[in-house]
Amino acid sequence: MKRIFLITVLISGLMSASGFAQMGGQHGEMHKDHMMEHKHMMNDMMDMTDHMSGMMEKMHEMMKDMPAERMKAMSGMMKDMSKHMSEMSKMMEKGTASEAEMKKMHERMDDMQKKMQDMEMKK
Repeated sequence: MKRIFLITVLISGLMSASGFAQMGGQHGEMHKDHMMEHKHMMNDMMDMTDHMSGMMEKMHEMMKDMPAERMKAMSGMMKDMSKHMSEMSKMMEKGTASEAEMKKMHERMDDMQKKMQDMEMKK
């Protein structure tokens, strides 16, 4: 009888340990997936930052021989880009961004790029 009891306790202990190990492994995988998403978000934001930096350099070149009225529009656009970069910086510091926030940032980036292309065409 003692043997049956000991075997039952041993089997129960092994099953419990196996269950906890599986749960721990799943938690580790979820954490890894979350970190991959975080890494993707950070890379995405860095790409947008690099892109905006390039756009600002182009604007600087365009402003050298620009009429005053267009200079004001260009200045406003640079201000918007600076604000956008500041918001991205805050998200990077926080380390999280929802898909909706990332989509909104991409849409704003695309909008700024279209405005800049329009300004280049008017040059």
